Amino acid sequence: MTSAATRPGVRRGTIPVFAIATAITVSNIYFTQPLLDEIAHAFHTSASTAGLVATLGQIGYALGIVTVVPLADGARLRRLSTLLLAITTAGLLASAFAPSVALLGAAALVLSASTVLPQVIMPTVVSMASAGNAGRVLGAVGTGLTLGALLSRTAAGLIAEAAGTWRAGFVVAAVATGALLLVLPRYMPAEPLSPARKKESYGRLLASLPRLIVQHASLRVSAALGGTVFAAFSAFWSSLAFHLTAPPIGLGPAVIGLFGLFSVPGALAARFSGRLTDRWGPLRVNVMALTSAALAFVVFGVAGQSLIALAIGCNLLGYGTTSSQIANQARIFAAQPAIRARLNTVYIFSVFAGGAAGSAIASASYSALGWAGVVGTGLGFLVLAAAALAWHTARARRAPAGGTLGAADDQQARADSGTVLAGGGSADQRLHRPACSPGSCCHPFGTRQALGKRREPHGRALRSG
Repeated sequence: MTSAATRPGVRRGTIPVFAIATAITVSNIYFTQPLLDEIAHAFHTSASTAGLVATLGQIGYALGIVTVVPLADGARLRRLSTLLLAITTAGLLASAFAPSVALLGAAALVLSASTVLPQVIMPTVVSMASAGNAGRVLGAVGTGLTLGALLSRTAAGLIAEAAGTWRAGFVVAAVATGALLLVLPRYMPAEPLSPARKKESYGRLLASLPRLIVQHASLRVSAALGGTVFAAFSAFWSSLAFHLTAPPIGLGPAVIGLFGLFSVPGALAARFSGRLTDRWGPLRVNVMALTSAALAFVVFGVAGQSLIALAIGCNLLGYGTTSSQIANQARIFAAQPAIRARLNTVYIFSVFAGGAAGSAIASASYSALGWAGVVGTGLGFLVLAAAALAWHTARARRAPAGGTLGAADDQQARADSGTVLAGGGSADQRLHRPACSPGSCCHPFGTRQALGKRREPHGRALRSG
């Protein structure tokens, strides 16, 4: 990532540091999953009781999204990131030396609630991007997020096997997270990126979340797409182990744990979807992502007994899911910086809820219909995603301001932001002025040809030519 991707004054190397920090912190949510059997044996408890550790981790993450991420709007990010990293490191160390499964679950709840740092980094990195490069930096950091989620399970299994104890995974995670305390805060902005005109109380921040859904059409469509696509993704991954262990495939647990490595090429390729979002706009990238994910489930349905076909499908699904998230976040981050963290809170919570629904429905479908039920579940969620995108596009075409699809959606993005960044405003708004130009990532449909309108400084639309 070259310095041209960020605004002048942003420290060199910020994007790689953010990507690495995102990968390390998000791995803390997932690496316990392959260790649950060892945890059950160590504490002489049932698998279902040990599974509560992972469940409490997911609950903690959801609580952190709703209660912690909104603080990034107007917070001192160096202080916030330091605090979150310190709590996560302490929680990991407490987990490593937990004397009972109950205390392990409590520690997992706390550390997962504080490991929401990736969702603080996402809106921050967009505010640091130069004009027309928000998708590019989101692609880089989003790749770190995906790789951390994919590789953490494999790494945890290998570490536990080498050390002979599940506790070693928590120790290594604590060391890696603690090391970020020495690095990441230095790259975070010293001051709030967009100081609010009037300081909002914590209660008002939380109370504003439901209102955002009503006010922002871009948030509604991105939340719908994020939830349904991730539901399809979760439906596949939550059921894959059952499919791989059943005849005629019959793989062992060790091989299944390494299966996530097959998805790495697709996750790496998704990085370039950020640049495509800058060039084409989120709409086209969403269409491309849905097509890729749908092709994955077609492959799963047609050749689901072939390991090669499953590997190809994993890459298609991983590419589609990551590309979809990059496009969705680029769309919602077109709003003014003062509310980006809260917009991301609502979006990520929708993604999380969709993933939980996908896993639950896929489990029931697999029990009733086998692998075909999982494939049908995934395709069903993708059909819902396509319907949401088509509905949003049709509404944009019918917008009263008229003109073209790009012009209508550009007007929506400006209305969502509550201000016209082309003139006046705060210093931070003036820094982001070029990002709303045609072809940039903040212009949701992105093409210069689609705009067909120009605007005067106070936002009054005039017909061009």
